[in-house]
Order: sequence, then C-alpha cells, then structure tokens
Amino acid sequence: VGGSTGYTGAPVLCARGALRSGAGLVSLAVPETIYPIIAAKCDEAMPSPLPAGEDGRLSEEALVPLLGALAGKDAALIGPGLGQNPGLDSLVCQVLSTVNFPMVVDADGINALSRHMDVLDARRDCPTILTPHDGEFARLGGDLSSGDRLGAARTFAQAHGCLLVLKGHRTIVSLPDGEVFVNTTGNSGLAKGGSGDVLTGIIASLLAQGATAVQAAAGGVWIHGRAGDLAAEALTPYAMTPQDAAAALPEVFRELTALG
Repeated sequence: VGGSTGYTGAPVLCARGALRSGAGLVSLAVPETIYPIIAAKCDEAMPSPLPAGEDGRLSEEALVPLLGALAGKDAALIGPGLGQNPGLDSLVCQVLSTVNFPMVVDADGINALSRHMDVLDARRDCPTILTPHDGEFARLGGDLSSGDRLGAARTFAQAHGCLLVLKGHRTIVSLPDGEVFVNTTGNSGLAKGGSGDVLTGIIASLLAQGATAVQAAAGGVWIHGRAGDLAAEALTPYAMTPQDAAAALPEVFRELTALG
C-alpha cells in the first residue's frame, strides 16, 4: 500500500523485491491518479486504483476498498511513497488497527505511526515490523543521542512489542524479547533511495510465505545485503541501483539453495 504523485517508483520496487523473493501473488494498492503509471511498470504484480485526493495521495474514501483489498492476504506492507497528511495518518492507523495479520510498516507509514504510537502498542499480539532509518527512528521516539544504536533499538522494540529493523551500516534487527541481530552483508551502494523499498518487499514476501517475523526480518535484511554485494561486485557501489539489487536476488537464492 503506497505511492503518490511524484512517488511512483517506491511501490514498484517493493513489488519487485517481493516477486524476486518467492511471493506467489503480489498486489499493489495505489492512488487512482498514478494507477496508469504503475500499471505500465508492472507485468507480474497486480495494481489496483483507489480513491485519491487532489494532492495525488490516497484519500480517506480509500479506506473501505483498501480493507476489502487486504482481506484474505497473508501479509502486507504499508507506507512507501504514501505521502503525509492528516487523512493519511487516519488511514494508516485504521488499517493497522483493523488488519490482524503480519504487517511491515515503512517510510510514510512510520511517519504516520510516529504521531499515534498507541496504535503500534495495540498490535503487540500481531507481528509488526518497522523498518526506519535513523531519522525516522528519531521521529518514532528512538534515542540515538548516546551513539548506542544497538541499545536504542533493543529498548524501542521491547517498549513497543514490535520488531525493529534499524537500517544503516550494520543494520540492526531487534526483537520484542530483547534479542538483537546485527547484519554483516551490504555496502554503501544500498544507501541510495529506493533500496529500502526492495528490502521491505523482500521482508513482506517472506512473511507471506510463512516465515516467522524474526526469520522474515533478519533473513530479509541479510538477503537484501547479499544481493547488494553481488550487484556491487558487478557494477561497483557507485553505479549500482536498487533495481540491480533486486535483479541479483535470484543468485542469492541460488547460493542459499546450494547450502541446503
């Protein structure tokens, strides 16, 4: 669930990450204003147009059809390219309050939650994975002032009962029980805009295929980083793009299959 006028790449990159990670069916819920663009970009993923406002973002009238589109899904991702306004805050919160299956929240979904943390706290019994960079983490209330990213991530995940993927050099995956994983794959080429969209698509895909939230978050981060390393080997971190990382995913799964 995402996209808006000027931000048509984010949901498409999410879909590519999901499809390259084994998801059987991937649907995109996007504003009707950008639907023709998204449809032209997608061959395998299935976009649906939802009511939009004059600003090219989903309107509050999109809630009912969106909930209908989410019915029967195994997992969902909300936020990339969504934009921000009070109506979208309400839409994000109502979706998270209604949907009882695993959710990945990224980008503007995180920004909406930052103003309504009670909605996150109410999902303690339902897997919720947040994927902020440092700036988004600070808006959520995460405290990085001490320089202890690992400690801050652990404290946040425990306090709010969610899984936190704190992106950056050595991305941190923190669990509600206090356990923390530090990723070792990836390179500076993954700092480019759009890379996080591929990552969240991978995580959502793994969730939909039955992985636990921990497996999807930690495994997804490692897989994304490894794909980025393969792309960098072929193209250099300077020249690689998020699409190149998505294109390298088949080789990552080939490697994993060889490992048994």
